[in-house]
Amino acid sequence: MAKFQMNYRNEILEFIKIHPSLSSREIHEGLGVEIGYATIKRALDTLSSESLVIRSGRGKGTKYLIGPAYEVLHTIELEEYFKKEIDEREVRKRFNHTLINDTLSKISVLTNDDLIFLNHLQAKYTENISKLSTSEYKKELERLAIDLSWKSSQIEGNTYSLLETERLLKDRQTAAGKTKDEAVMLLNHKDALDFIIADPTYINPLTVSRIEDIHSILVKELDVDRNIRKRQMGISGTNYKPLDNEFQIREALEDTCRLVNSKNNVFEKSLLTLVLLSYIQAFNDGNKRTARIVSNAVLINNNYCPISFRTVDSIDYKKAMLLFYEQNNITAFKKIFISQFEFAVNTYF
Repeated sequence: MAKFQMNYRNEILEFIKIHPSLSSREIHEGLGVEIGYATIKRALDTLSSESLVIRSGRGKGTKYLIGPAYEVLHTIELEEYFKKEIDEREVRKRFNHTLINDTLSKISVLTNDDLIFLNHLQAKYTENISKLSTSEYKKELERLAIDLSWKSSQIEGNTYSLLETERLLKDRQTAAGKTKDEAVMLLNHKDALDFIIADPTYINPLTVSRIEDIHSILVKELDVDRNIRKRQMGISGTNYKPLDNEFQIREALEDTCRLVNSKNNVFEKSLLTLVLLSYIQAFNDGNKRTARIVSNAVLINNNYCPISFRTVDSIDYKKAMLLFYEQNNITAFKKIFISQFEFAVNTYF
């Protein structure tokens, strides 16, 4: 994306939000920026193609309004957002019932530039694995599985180191001073990944029952209910409260499955799965772990490079997720997804 668009897109969006139904000329004059009118026009064209703004009218009578993708895709900087404490932030405190069916079904959360970059990486991955023997490929996949099991568990507070995780998953050697549940959590991750790798088509199409099956593998032998929860739950660090009705939770999961299955782009399928399963919080525990495994299952089923999340900062991951909970804004999480896909392609295989 052109540098001028990156510099001015948020200013343009904020201006249109405050001053709706203005022409491109009026927007240019109102912004008072030292760039040409043609530049603003090109920026508006880009924003329109991404559904961040919508046009009404024709020709010289064309006016611009904030589009359906604005809430989801306009840039919010994590550092600035979290300068405000939990009770100071203006947030969506309840589940947004229109998000899945009325917003995400009508837009793409990935821009053309995003897709060009991701497709280039996927092509590199495809070329790389074509040069590997079956045993070499399995070795790299095992390495990624160890990294994913470690990082996914670490995000949830597991204290095993990466080296200790490798010893556990390869040799079943537990680490001194760690709890049994920490070891079980890591072993369950490996079992869930092995299950997906053995039957990559299992989640195609994505269904509620198959999500429940993956969750069951991830929480086996842990003190966690396996079924969709029937009571209210809170989330640390936010005033957002997910759905508390079992039937509404199941409906939200069904809506998510329909949305993911309807999308043609594999990256978008995977990203939406990752974010929405965390947002719905269908289970008493293990939601984000389930989201990470099912999201990877979408990639694996389509012969795309899986993601280990190894280099993601756990705090940044949680903040990006909180931002989606509170504002339904995916931009910070999308950056994590893209950067971690890039890391996976360049590190494994």
